[in-house]
Amino acid sequence: MPQKTKKTPMMEQYLAVKKQYPDAFLFYRLGDFYEMFYDDAVKGAQILELTLTTRNKNAVDPIPMCGVPHHAAQNYIDILVDKGYKVAICEQVEDPKTAKGMVKREVVQLVTPGTIIDQNAGDAKENNYLTALLEADDGYGLAYADLSTGEIKVATLKNEEALLNELMSLQTKEIVLAPEISPQLNELLAKLKILTSIQANAEITAETSYVTQDLASKLEQRTVQNLLTYLQTTQKRSLAHLQKALHYEPSHYLKLDHNAQRNLELLQNLRTNKKSGTLLWLLDSTKTAMGGRMLKQWITRPLIDLKQIEQRQKIVADLLENYFERSGIIEQLTQVYDLERLAGRVAFGSVNGRDLVQLKTSLEHIPQIRYLLEQLDNTIYQEFLADLDPVEDVADLIEQAIVDEPPLSITEGNLIREGYNAQLDEYTNAMKNGKQWLAQLEAQEREITGISNLKIGFNRVFGYYIEVSKANAKKLPQDRYQRKQTLTNAERFITPELKQKEELILGAETKAYELEYQLFTEIREQIKDQIKRLQKLAAKIAELDVLQAFATVSEENHFVCPVLSNTKRELNIVAGWHPVVEKVLGKQSYIPNDVKMDADLDVLLITGPNMSGKSTYMRQLALSVIMAQMGCFVPAESAEMPIFDQIFTRIGAADDLISGESTFMVEMKEANQALKNATPNSLLLFDELGRGTATYDGMALAQAIIEFVHDQIHAKTLFSTHYHELTVLAEKLPKLANIHVGAVEKDGELVFLHKMQSGPADKSYGVHVAKLAGMPEMLLERAATILAHLEGADKATEVLAPDEPKVEPELPQTEEAQLSLFEPEEQLPEKLSGEKQRVLSELTEANLMAMTPMEVMNTLFAWQERLKKAD
Repeated sequence: MPQKTKKTPMMEQYLAVKKQYPDAFLFYRLGDFYEMFYDDAVKGAQILELTLTTRNKNAVDPIPMCGVPHHAAQNYIDILVDKGYKVAICEQVEDPKTAKGMVKREVVQLVTPGTIIDQNAGDAKENNYLTALLEADDGYGLAYADLSTGEIKVATLKNEEALLNELMSLQTKEIVLAPEISPQLNELLAKLKILTSIQANAEITAETSYVTQDLASKLEQRTVQNLLTYLQTTQKRSLAHLQKALHYEPSHYLKLDHNAQRNLELLQNLRTNKKSGTLLWLLDSTKTAMGGRMLKQWITRPLIDLKQIEQRQKIVADLLENYFERSGIIEQLTQVYDLERLAGRVAFGSVNGRDLVQLKTSLEHIPQIRYLLEQLDNTIYQEFLADLDPVEDVADLIEQAIVDEPPLSITEGNLIREGYNAQLDEYTNAMKNGKQWLAQLEAQEREITGISNLKIGFNRVFGYYIEVSKANAKKLPQDRYQRKQTLTNAERFITPELKQKEELILGAETKAYELEYQLFTEIREQIKDQIKRLQKLAAKIAELDVLQAFATVSEENHFVCPVLSNTKRELNIVAGWHPVVEKVLGKQSYIPNDVKMDADLDVLLITGPNMSGKSTYMRQLALSVIMAQMGCFVPAESAEMPIFDQIFTRIGAADDLISGESTFMVEMKEANQALKNATPNSLLLFDELGRGTATYDGMALAQAIIEFVHDQIHAKTLFSTHYHELTVLAEKLPKLANIHVGAVEKDGELVFLHKMQSGPADKSYGVHVAKLAGMPEMLLERAATILAHLEGADKATEVLAPDEPKVEPELPQTEEAQLSLFEPEEQLPEKLSGEKQRVLSELTEANLMAMTPMEVMNTLFAWQERLKKAD
């Protein structure tokens, strides 16, 4: 009868470690494998597509288990972490040769989604943020760090709305919380579906004191301390590369909430969720990973300080004008590796010989970059030149110590250059001489024995040996060698002299490997002392890289330098275009447009057909503002604009399935955020607001919002609408003007001009757009008839002028007041078939005004088909 599984000392050790990390997959090192047991094994085998086996399979309760080879573990860890799990790596922490009983094992690192250090090459331009969050009576402390670069930033946020915006803008992978959080915060974070981790008892250490020393706020200090304690607890190693925490104020940048970032497709394409087709895709001509990451930060946080913007503009203009120097800088930047993450790996202790060679190569190109900048206008580049420290001592150290092509491993020798250490050179010579002696011995024995295929080999079990094939073994003089091993086709022998030489060679080899590893760690520690210099250099190289990218893209696309002002409210863009759309379509296919709003004009009411380019026109203005306030040139023939403090958008239709909210609710919430927070210095973009509800409701809301913006906020606003009845507001609102997208009918076909023109559109062209979409001709003819009927019968859609008394409209009270879409009822036959009577009943009860035009047409078509079949 099968026995119950007894817990062996090893399993007891496993369970004790697992108890400390209940929310992580435990990778438990056994020999050359990391093993998982129990639930970890069952779930891990499913996710990682591993074979699930059992330990003690003949027992009543066999233990599920699966494993991965230690040399391939990183791939499996990455898969688990990418899916939002944590992985605890448990290693032997004592030498098995000296251990008494079970070898001691401990978790040496907890890898979590927010603490990934080794990024894939495709993610080199991505930051991986870990965020810490603390609640206070008057707001929230929020700190975030990229462990791979050492960057730490912290802010105090006043409300949930600001908190939600920061978390979504950062695309943080993990949030560290204190044990006690409010139900409201818990509910908010649950909706975001971001991994949360609890960290109690933040510790104050020398490292935390250094990082928090520039912070004045106690809340921000405690938030950063919580973040650092979590990092120290999970990583269990030096974090010397962590930079001083930098306080930031969201209000010091152009505010772009997550809705605006999504709607404007700054970083992610709405359709594909990829980089292609975004502003980032357009502007990313950076040559370094550091520059790529900084570009993303600049896109989401454009400046509002005019002096800072103009400083960037001067550098972009200078680089644009000096093609040869810029080309030289680009050529040098392509040779610079990721200095930030290389410094991080040095501090983390995960750097290898090849990383150090990359660091040296990068530093060797800094003097040439300095030289090229010195050839330009020195007054512009003073700050750059002051911070472009070549860190020559580190470059020289690596050059002297590390071979040009080191192996990946740092424990198996061949790392340190000859001449760097006298003792190591002695060991190396002993190995070389010993191996030369072996070669001479092999040649000598072949000659003496006459056996041409005699060879001297080596393996880790028997050491060095002389091997002779079975056929030739009988040719050996008797007692010349001592037999060591018999194989199927060969015999292996040793001699006392060979064993003596083996001890010398292997002794020298072991000592050489140990000494090389010791020397490498000493070199690493020396470089670690210079990490702050390396990080300062990396930040400046990243900035130069982004600015050269701006110059390159501006030259390629014929962008112009905008004139910005803190005091003037005029917005005057001549022949502007949407830079991303133009890049995709080609310059010949895109029709440029002006955006002109003088100081006294606040609202542009845009009408015109669907698909004609109203949304594109609005987006191109927003992108021009963002690019201008980043310091980049803009897509236009000329551009003058004020500095904006915020951009709010309500563009496109989307449900919020997580919150269970309809398109219209999302629309109203986004509009509400703008109306509550906008200032006269903001830019509002409202596209087709009110279309998600019934016509009367939608038009009433649209008019009320326009009036509120015009009378109360005074922000520069673009409001596009298909309610062309709203265009009469221009007669009553002095700071509102009508513009429309031109369209003409040619031989019964609608042709979009894609050109903005003054004044209102004469009609909406909805049926024409339906025709372009390829709808059936019969349906289109019927829709045109219905439209003519509705336009003649329904006068309730006339807008109410702002100064007129608001009277409740008279709504239809009886069945007779319902619009008749077929023949008048008295002309129909007295007796209808059952199907015709059902259609008539549905028609009588239908609330057409609560339906969208498309729903009306679809319903009419269905009725018509049913009536045909009933004849």
